[in-house]
Amino acid sequence: MKNNSFKILCFLFSVAAFAQPKAKNEFTTNGKKVTVYTTAENSNLRLTSTDNLTFSASKQPLEIESSVFVEPSKKFQTFMGIGGAITDASAEIFAKLSKEKQAEFLDAYYDKQKGIGYSLLRTTIQSSDFSSGSYSYIEEGDKDLKTFSIDHDRQFRIPLIKQAIAKAGGKLTTYVAPWSPNAFMKDNKNVLKGGKLLPEYYQTWANFYAKFIKAYEKEGIPIWGTSTQNEPMAVQTWGSCIYTAEAERDFIKNFLGPTLKKEKLGNVKIIAWDHNRDLMNYRANVIYSDPEASKYVWGMGFHWYENWSGGASMFDNVGKVNEAYPNKGLLFTEGCVEKFDAKKYQFWGNGERYGISMINDFNNGTAGWTDWNILLDQNGGPNHVGNFCFAPIHADTTTGELIYTPSYYYIGHFSKFIRLNAVRVSTAVSRSALLSTSFLNTDGTMATIVMNQSDKEITYNLIIAAEKTVVKIPAHAIQTLVY
Repeated sequence: MKNNSFKILCFLFSVAAFAQPKAKNEFTTNGKKVTVYTTAENSNLRLTSTDNLTFSASKQPLEIESSVFVEPSKKFQTFMGIGGAITDASAEIFAKLSKEKQAEFLDAYYDKQKGIGYSLLRTTIQSSDFSSGSYSYIEEGDKDLKTFSIDHDRQFRIPLIKQAIAKAGGKLTTYVAPWSPNAFMKDNKNVLKGGKLLPEYYQTWANFYAKFIKAYEKEGIPIWGTSTQNEPMAVQTWGSCIYTAEAERDFIKNFLGPTLKKEKLGNVKIIAWDHNRDLMNYRANVIYSDPEASKYVWGMGFHWYENWSGGASMFDNVGKVNEAYPNKGLLFTEGCVEKFDAKKYQFWGNGERYGISMINDFNNGTAGWTDWNILLDQNGGPNHVGNFCFAPIHADTTTGELIYTPSYYYIGHFSKFIRLNAVRVSTAVSRSALLSTSFLNTDGTMATIVMNQSDKEITYNLIIAAEKTVVKIPAHAIQTLVY
C-alpha cells in the first residue's frame, strides 16, 4: 500500500511539473507583431514608424538571403542606460534659449515618449575644455580645501542637471570625472598640458572627490560613480593629468578608494581608465591583477578616439577586457565627432559613426553608453582652447533655433527603445553590410537594432527560433524592431 501511495505521489508530482507555466522571462514570438522604426539618409524618415509585421514559420535560410538571427535564451550584460554629458558649455548655451526651446530640448533628450529617453548623465569635476574658461572650486594653494565651493556650478550647470533629472522622471544615473587637479598639486604647475599629481597631494586630491560628491548630493543630485581621471594618458592643451596604469592603481588603492569609504561614500562606484580602447587592456591587467586596488573598482570606462593615429576603431579590445574580467563593468564614457564644421550638420557619416560604435560596444559587453556634450552652439563651443566639436543637437544662438543632427536619431534608435535593466541577447548577421544587437526589456518586449551601412536597400529575414519576419531597410539607414 505504501509503495502504491509513493507511486501515485510521484505521478502527481510529474504531472504538476509538466503543467508548470513557462518562466515569465522566457521570450516567445507567439501572437506578437513587429513594429519597425526607421531613420534613413535622403528621406524624411527620422525614428519614424514604417511597418507593422507578423511572424511566420521559418526554415533554413539560403546563402543568397540576408538574415539577422536572434537567440533570446542566450543572455549577457544588463543594460544600465544611454545618455550624454552636461558640461558647462551645454549648460551655458541652454541658458540662452527661449523658455519654449528649453522645454523642447529637455523633451528631446529626456522624455521617453516625446524624445529619446536618456537615462545616463556624465558631468565634470571642475572645468573641462568645454567651459568658457578654466576655474576651480578652491583658491589656489588651499591644500586643506577650506575654500571649497561649487558656487560656480550653481549658475548654469546645476540648474540644467536638475531639470534633466526631473524631465527623466526623477532619476538619471549620474557619474563624474575630473580633467585636472589644481596647478599647485601638479609637477608642471599648470592645469593644462598634462603634468602629474604630486605624491604629497594624493590625499588632498582624494578628499576633493569626496567634497564634490557630497556637495552635489546636497543639491539633490545623487552621484552613482566617478572615474579617476578623464583621459589619463593624454597630454592635452586643455585640462589634463597623466596617470600610468601603475599610478592609477596605487592612487585608487591607497587614497581614492579608502577615502570614499571613510567618508561614507563607499557606494560610489570607481571607474578606471576613462580613455580610448587602444590601451584599455593593459590598464585592466595592471589594476585588476592587484586585489587591493581591484576591490574598489566597479569597472572600466572607455572612449572612441583611438583612430587619431589613422587606424580603425578597436572594438575587439572591449570584448577582450570583458572576456578576461567578466565580473567587472564596462561603460562607454565619451565620444563625439571632432573638428566642427557647420557645413556638416547633416553629414550622414557622423550618425553612422554612432551606430557602428554603439552596436559593437554593446555586443562586446558594455552596459551603458554616454555621448559627450548634449548641446553646443553654432560654432561647436564654447570651448576655451578652441577644441570645437559636434553635438547631437546644436543651438544657433543668433536665431534661437535647435539643429538636430543625424547623430541624435542614431542614438535614439537605442535609447528610446532599450529600457533600464534590459538584458542583451545573442544576435548575429549573415552579411557584413548589416550590423545588429538586441535587448530583452523587463516587460517582455524585444528591441532589435539593425543598421545598413551599404548604398543599397536590403531585404532581410529576422529569424527567432522557428519563426521569422521579412524586413526592408533602406540604404544608409538604421531601424529598431520592437516585438
